[in-house]
Amino acid sequence: MKSIAFTALAAFLNVVCVHAASAKQGPNIVFILTDDQDKLMGSLDYMPNVKEHLTDKGVIYERHYCTVALCCPSRVSLLTGRAAHNTNVTDIIPPYGGYTKFTEEGLNDNYLPVWLQNAGYSTYYAGKLMNGHATLNYNMPFAKGFNQSSFILDPGQYVYMNSTWQTGTGVPENFPGKHILDINNERAFAYLDDAAEKDVPFFLTIAPVAPHAQVIVDLDNPQIENRNISAPVPQAKWNTSFLDEKVPRTPNFNPDVASGGSWIRDLPQLDADTVAYNDAFYVARLQLLAGLDEMVGELVSRLNASGLLESTYIVYTTDNGFHIGQHRLQPGKSCPIEEDYIVPLIIRGPNVPAGKVVNTVTTHTDLAPTFFEMLGIDMRPEFDGAPIPVTNTQISSASEDSAQTEHIDMEYWGNLNARNEGNSGSTTPTNNTYKAARVIGTNYNVFYTVWCDNSHELYDMKADPYQMNDLLGASNASSDFTSSLSVSTVASSAVNSTARAPAPGSTQASVTHDIPQLVRRLDSLTMVLKSCKADACRSPWSVLHPQGDVQNLEDAMARKYDAFYASQPKASFSECQPGYILEAEGPQSVIPYSG
Repeated sequence: MKSIAFTALAAFLNVVCVHAASAKQGPNIVFILTDDQDKLMGSLDYMPNVKEHLTDKGVIYERHYCTVALCCPSRVSLLTGRAAHNTNVTDIIPPYGGYTKFTEEGLNDNYLPVWLQNAGYSTYYAGKLMNGHATLNYNMPFAKGFNQSSFILDPGQYVYMNSTWQTGTGVPENFPGKHILDINNERAFAYLDDAAEKDVPFFLTIAPVAPHAQVIVDLDNPQIENRNISAPVPQAKWNTSFLDEKVPRTPNFNPDVASGGSWIRDLPQLDADTVAYNDAFYVARLQLLAGLDEMVGELVSRLNASGLLESTYIVYTTDNGFHIGQHRLQPGKSCPIEEDYIVPLIIRGPNVPAGKVVNTVTTHTDLAPTFFEMLGIDMRPEFDGAPIPVTNTQISSASEDSAQTEHIDMEYWGNLNARNEGNSGSTTPTNNTYKAARVIGTNYNVFYTVWCDNSHELYDMKADPYQMNDLLGASNASSDFTSSLSVSTVASSAVNSTARAPAPGSTQASVTHDIPQLVRRLDSLTMVLKSCKADACRSPWSVLHPQGDVQNLEDAMARKYDAFYASQPKASFSECQPGYILEAEGPQSVIPYSG
């Protein structure tokens, strides 16, 4: 009996010890952050390892958006949980962006890796941190918050076979003839091995530059407009893959009739040679992503072999979306179109349901709060975002049209970064500064943009997902909203641009709202979002309706609020500027509803 009791006690203690060890080892997070990966051109369809190990084993978020469609400001928002107008990092180069601006704003002392270290996590980083993190300033100061790090530095961040890396506090090292993904993988896996040997939970970021275009900088003349930009360069073993693929020929691909707003509307149709080049550009992106997909398979295998897979969240996303040929645009990003803002987001890990598709609206400003919630860290009051629902319970309680998950704040400043990344002509606009709001509920789905020349666009994304029919009209260039068009409504006052027969068993109201009434609501929402902070970013309708009687766009469309919204200041710019200059941003506050 003593022998049996001793054996049982030993077994119990062994279970307790194993549990304690695993508790020390997790939860962990591996964060994969790609560069310029599209969602709407189907890039995930060519990544079988991502599907097998992440999508099929976790949750894919179908309505996840960046809030600024440009690498550096998007990464800074992601790493701080704050909108770009609050970080004041709005470009990829000084004076409005880049690593120099990031440090000048004090963010090197106050962002995700620093917070994680303070919470007891080991932090590792392999890959691109942000634009402007360069051989000339990598130690002015060193990027804080990392136990171990290896960064790809400018001016070789996007030179696939001749990149420059800087590790820890060492000096930069150049790697001619070696593919940038191979180096990234080696360093990421070395950090994973180090983390597996320690009884400390870890956060590992793997940030390859794939599938970004190749960019070669003339060091004697480094201005952006003089950089040589071409298709990305895949690893040699993928050079014969996907050769027959083409950019999806959606209705907005190189359309016969010009589409879009502002300067986009004036673009010429792409000729046959340019379309062929852009198809080849697309193929090169797929080939590069094949190498990245292979890394995902190896990562999961290594986590499994080290016993860490079940206690580790894997989060996969990108900094911004991408377009090739849509609305006659050359390859690039930074435009107020769905292709540039909607991005992949996949999460697998402890208590995350397998094979789940979630339609809750989420953004990059939500990721830092989500990491905090995953790891049991108290939220920070300056967060503009909120935790993304990850577990079954959280997902089931998240309503698609709740006040917190209905809207996306989109903002952009500048012009040169909207120029094409292809090889045919220039699409540099006079200015590409704008504010935009995406509002998505059960019965409505709209995209509203205010350009810095004070022209406006409005799209019903349910009826017109490719943004081919601007409901405000190509001639609109003012903020008086005098259009006489109308929109039909479903279930009280939801917005659609065309009437539809109700589904069996459903009810369709006959109430209609004209476009000016809709635009006044969207414009007021944009007014709140363009300068919001913290709670106001998460619940913008509460700024307009502090009594709490309006929770979403459908509530706001009640006719009793028509006069209230007509009296609001209009979202506008006093002038076009390349950065966040408050004097150019127009009115900054709304008038709360008093009843």
